[in-house]
Amino acid sequence: MEPGSSEKSTAGAEIDESLYSRQLYVLGHEAMKRMGSSNVLIAGLKGLGVEIAKNIALAGVKSLTLFDPSPATIADLSSQFFLHQDDVGKPRAEVTVPHVAELNAYTPVSLHPASSLTSDLALLRRYQVIVLTATPLRDQLTIAEFCHENGIYVIIADTFGLFGSIFADFGTNFTVVDATGEDLVTGIIASIDQDGLVTALDETRHGLEDGDFVTFSEIEGMDKLNNADPRKVIVKGPYTFTIGDVSGLGEYKRGGVFTQTKMPKFINFESLEQQLKKPTLLISDFAKFDRPQKLHIGFQALHAFADGHDGKFPRPHNEADSDSLLKIAKDIVATSGDNVELDEKLIRELSYQAQGDLSPMAAFFGGLAAQEALKAVSGKFNPIEQWLYFDSLESLPSNSTRSEENCKPLGSRYDGQIAVFGKEFQDKLSNVNEFLVGAGAIGCEMLKNWAMLGLATGPKGKISVTDMDAIEKSNLNRQFLFRPRDVGKLKSDCAAEAVQVMNPDLRGKIVTLRDEVGEETEHVFDESFWEELDGVTNALDNVKARTYVDRRCVFFNKPLLESGTLGTKGNTQVVLPRLTESYSSSHDPPEKSFPACTLRNFPNKIEHTIAWARDVFEAFFAQQPETVNLYLTQPNYVQNTLKQSGNEKATLQSIRDYLVTEKPLSFEDCIIWARHQFEAHYNNSIQQLLYNFPKDSTTSSGAPFWSGPKRAPNPLKFDARNKTHLSYVIAAANLHAFNYGINSKGVSEDQYRTVLSNMIIPEFSPNPGVKIQANDSDPDPNAKPSRSGFDDNKELEDLVNSLPAPQSLAGFRLKPVEFEKDDDTNHHIDFITAASNLRAENYSIATADHHRTKFIAGKIIPAIATTTALVTGLVILEFYKIVDGKTDIEQYKNGFVNLALPFFGFSEPIASPKGKYLSKSGEVTVDKLWDRFEVSDTPLTEFLKYFEEKGLTITMLSSGVTLLYANFYPSSKLKDRMPLKLSDLVATVSKKPIPSHQKNVIFEVTAEDQTGEDVEIPYVMVKLDK
Repeated sequence: MEPGSSEKSTAGAEIDESLYSRQLYVLGHEAMKRMGSSNVLIAGLKGLGVEIAKNIALAGVKSLTLFDPSPATIADLSSQFFLHQDDVGKPRAEVTVPHVAELNAYTPVSLHPASSLTSDLALLRRYQVIVLTATPLRDQLTIAEFCHENGIYVIIADTFGLFGSIFADFGTNFTVVDATGEDLVTGIIASIDQDGLVTALDETRHGLEDGDFVTFSEIEGMDKLNNADPRKVIVKGPYTFTIGDVSGLGEYKRGGVFTQTKMPKFINFESLEQQLKKPTLLISDFAKFDRPQKLHIGFQALHAFADGHDGKFPRPHNEADSDSLLKIAKDIVATSGDNVELDEKLIRELSYQAQGDLSPMAAFFGGLAAQEALKAVSGKFNPIEQWLYFDSLESLPSNSTRSEENCKPLGSRYDGQIAVFGKEFQDKLSNVNEFLVGAGAIGCEMLKNWAMLGLATGPKGKISVTDMDAIEKSNLNRQFLFRPRDVGKLKSDCAAEAVQVMNPDLRGKIVTLRDEVGEETEHVFDESFWEELDGVTNALDNVKARTYVDRRCVFFNKPLLESGTLGTKGNTQVVLPRLTESYSSSHDPPEKSFPACTLRNFPNKIEHTIAWARDVFEAFFAQQPETVNLYLTQPNYVQNTLKQSGNEKATLQSIRDYLVTEKPLSFEDCIIWARHQFEAHYNNSIQQLLYNFPKDSTTSSGAPFWSGPKRAPNPLKFDARNKTHLSYVIAAANLHAFNYGINSKGVSEDQYRTVLSNMIIPEFSPNPGVKIQANDSDPDPNAKPSRSGFDDNKELEDLVNSLPAPQSLAGFRLKPVEFEKDDDTNHHIDFITAASNLRAENYSIATADHHRTKFIAGKIIPAIATTTALVTGLVILEFYKIVDGKTDIEQYKNGFVNLALPFFGFSEPIASPKGKYLSKSGEVTVDKLWDRFEVSDTPLTEFLKYFEEKGLTITMLSSGVTLLYANFYPSSKLKDRMPLKLSDLVATVSKKPIPSHQKNVIFEVTAEDQTGEDVEIPYVMVKLDK
């Protein structure tokens, strides 16, 4: 069955890009159009069901229908974030629908029109996807069989305490349009031999895998390969692959580009009844390879137990119930005839936790199940085949009591959590002081989970949350605590208020801030602030801020929970004092950059032209206006600043153009300026390039110059009827007018064309004196020797003299543009799209639309609510362990997930590095990351003596960039320093007083131990007398 098939046609469906922009970069327009034609039913509205509903509503489908007539209980509030105390006793779905409907105006939400799903199965035909949670197994079988026979996709998910499962059945011949969601691989060909072996150019890794398909274009010689049917790839090495038989296609001469093609994948799913007997299991944790089969039996046993106990699952830590469950499980194994070796301890734990209802498990499986539902209707990404079981038994407390008495229900909103962890652990959670850095997508999910946990609701509890950003419309698609009415308000304030509504116990327990956490705010987040914390959770979107928070956590010995998402990918990291390495211990690869020569003159793919257009945007509308303003405001700007820049002529010409020769007086002048820029960049510069390097030119070795990555360009002739040509002029004219404060409102396209038709553009003649650098490795032919001044340079003097005196323009300033990618009315992305696509036309490169250009130029991080929810769930499962105080590194897990594949990988955190030195009393082991020497503010003489007593001879002492002591300093230099207190020593030598809010000073030391060898020892923290 085709994914997303429904009665309604998707033709012409409009997608609100301002709302869905980040998700569109994950799913794409076609997948979202299919989603927009799909009707989804979710049954069961406890924590898991509402999590799935929230994620699907945010993603956007044609309609979302909810079913759960059961009355809400107080225990539901452990994870059902849309239920309140006064909803207890009311039908769950009825009170949940209005809250889910608020999430997305494009997704209508309603109640299923029946009191039972199985009473009238024909009603289910209106849905393309049915998601079952908290549903008895007998009903699951009835509904799933009906769905399998009628082409309805079904997903079944359940959580029991720290255990969970998901099952998917998408019928027979289900089509996966794009299994991975990864960008298509493309590359330039160096050669193709007669055996079909393709070699990539210049040993560039091709990035293909066995089984991929590729098409070819621009090949000379084997012309029949161009635009032919896709060829299947067999990888021979990182730079080579074969494409099968190429006989009869001629002999390869040169050139060519290969492009990966996504081929549809077809999957046949079995019914639930078949899969219960012979399950196809996806492994969620390879350290627990044999556990899914045992849980498959255990979950069936739980349903059988509930059938015999009026729908109720085993009581927390009740031994009689666990005995019953174990017997049922053994009977299932015996009846099935499968040789499954049951783990008695595991089955008993499943019994103990069966009534548990945990927010992070709902978040994990809610993200997963929602993503599977979206896969079903869109055909985007590989679905789960067909079962996945997951548990986090490592999260169970080892330092708190768990017993029937301690885990019994108390008539509390936390009963679902107490059932698993016990009342003693619940009290621990309520008295935590935690710092959340960031209140965006992950921050919202984190706060929601914390509210359900009852975190910081006790007498000593406190949550601090900071975020400097205001809410934007594009945030609403995944930052679910915000509503349209909140746009423009502070994220931290709105998020905190929303979760206090979810759990009123948090009233007065959340402190909101609007400050960025960094060196410039250390007076806000001072030593007292950090020392009071129990831990820190990052919800950030940039490496710089993450690294700073990480360093502070190491300094103050605080545990840190780190996480991030990128589309369907997510990762989690636990940073534990004296146990693990920190976030900063490993580094992401540097951001990819393009050679300057490639951008200037030799682009060969759209990313090159977009990067070039982005640079032109900054130069035209931001950097050059800023330079003009510096000239107008800084005394002696030319003499004091310009002569040191090495770019005097270009800067002076720019100032002259903006203030004299090209200064517009009207919007018509801005249109004329824009048209001249078109001519300069897309005609004149290309003609000059082809004059310097004609299309038939060769290199010194005799090879064609225009070959391989160098594509020969063609000049463009301006045509006002061409949409891209006119778009460039409109965007450039409006931005230029913005710089000068000229009104550009209300100008029609016809008025632009009228101005353009009256212009006379002079013919261009190439300049024989212009030199162009052919390769980045070549010396720049235009480089000039540096000089100390330019007073004797006549050309520069003339330029300076042509400038108006700054005082003659008193009060006049240009208004530089600040790039903003998410405002579609400001012409920023319009200009970059047109400028890039025109250059792409110059070089015969496939163009990119506004949407893709915005993604690349704006360096947008693709995001979807499903991944965010799941990753946050994993973070909370590690948070439980930190609150418990676990010190065994093997109990912790760093995670990496990719919901598209789907893939789950967990690993033990890497231990922090250790070092050794020989002291007077023997060998000493130190933690290179977490250890430090803490000393009082003593005189330098006492400080050196302190280390001598430890068997360490200090050879150098520094603080920051200031060297304070070295054993090779002459005694005359040391005489005045030795009696000084360390704080006075720093202030005296650096000539900078220590800030008043600072309570510590860090010193770096080099030392020799008893062997006389240099040893690596920790830094020194000196506590100031404040």
